[in-house]
Amino acid sequence: MSLDNIFKAYDVRGLYPDEIDESLARRIGNAFARFTGAATVLVGRDMRPSSIPLSAAFIEGVTKAGADVVDLGLCSTDVVYYASGHFDAPGAMFTASHNPAQYNGIKLCRAGAGPVGQDTGLVQIKETVAAGTIEKAEVAGSVTARDVIDAFGDHVRSFVDVSNLRPLRVVADTANGMGGLVVPRVFAGLPFELEVLYGELDGTFPNHPADPIQIENLADLRERVVRTRADIGLAFDGDADRVFLVDDRGEPVSGSTTTAIVAKGILTRHPGETVVHNLICSKAVPEVIRESGGIPVRTRVGHSFIKQVMAETGAIFGGEHSAHYYFRDNWRADSGSIAALVVLEQLCLAGVPLSELRKPFERYGDSGEINSRVEDPDGVIERVAAAYADCSQDRLDGLTVDCGSWWFNLRASNTEPLLRLNLEAADRAACDTRTAEVLALIKA
Repeated sequence: MSLDNIFKAYDVRGLYPDEIDESLARRIGNAFARFTGAATVLVGRDMRPSSIPLSAAFIEGVTKAGADVVDLGLCSTDVVYYASGHFDAPGAMFTASHNPAQYNGIKLCRAGAGPVGQDTGLVQIKETVAAGTIEKAEVAGSVTARDVIDAFGDHVRSFVDVSNLRPLRVVADTANGMGGLVVPRVFAGLPFELEVLYGELDGTFPNHPADPIQIENLADLRERVVRTRADIGLAFDGDADRVFLVDDRGEPVSGSTTTAIVAKGILTRHPGETVVHNLICSKAVPEVIRESGGIPVRTRVGHSFIKQVMAETGAIFGGEHSAHYYFRDNWRADSGSIAALVVLEQLCLAGVPLSELRKPFERYGDSGEINSRVEDPDGVIERVAAAYADCSQDRLDGLTVDCGSWWFNLRASNTEPLLRLNLEAADRAACDTRTAEVLALIKA
């Protein structure tokens, strides 16, 4: 097994049992306990069949190091972040998020839901795992089970004024993922009529992949929203930390638009605060933040960067185009459930359908993320940069080129020989023209 293949930028992820198995999970658990030095480690898992033996082995590794374990059982990733913040203890979530059934992995966090990524401990943990030794304390740790999902539901509902909510019909496609367990408990007692599609927990994903960023995986939700005349559709990924919106006409809402809606809602209640957005979000996002009396701050893509900048600036909220939404009062961790409720509150207050509410936030034509396989990503980026030497450029994350009426970002993938292009222009026609122009340069 190559550790280089499974230790990613933000988590551990690979094929079970070829790349990640019980023996490795046990070593990672032991290394994580030693890395944190904590008295207690929280462990949650998703519904994949392999999550049961993997989490059990990880727990064994932790307790051998002398730390106690609170076993959170089946839960979503944002429940683990909540528990990590609430109990001020490090946590581990066994999930491969939106990946297919044969994958599994571990998302780790320090006490207070602090990120553990390449620059924040994952490299050290990997080195300890590579050494192959398991440290045995004189007294092994204990294991206790605890269900915190109802407490998490109370926490999520605290982000809205429940008196603003009115009856709406909501369809949530949880894709046989952890949202099927968590979302109904978050919505408990609220005046919404909630229908859950594919709510049965099944880590083989019998209906469709739990990857809502791919539009084909939204087909059943879109159809159901239209057929039942629902007000909104919510599509959760496998571990339910991300949510994608579908409006009352069955049309998907981008992560940028959702970020802008949530930002406006939060800034209405907390004027003057800082809001963070990553650099592939629409230019409409910082515009809306300013118009709502907030201070926009642009960051690199990726949760460890977002959380770091939120900590440095005291930002109240952070949004990514990929539908990760981070909240200061959630220990700067992301939560699909919190984002969903904030949007629902805005929908109730506006008194118009989501298809209308979204319009002022959608000001430009965008390409979406387009991946191109290239031999020499760095060389291609330099060639593209030279072609637009007359435009404003920065290298915060890959190459961002701003030509006034249109802009684009070109980033290399962390894991594959791919370049990711995101482009935005004044309208759809201009966007299509400019996208074709930049893609021709990439493939030249």
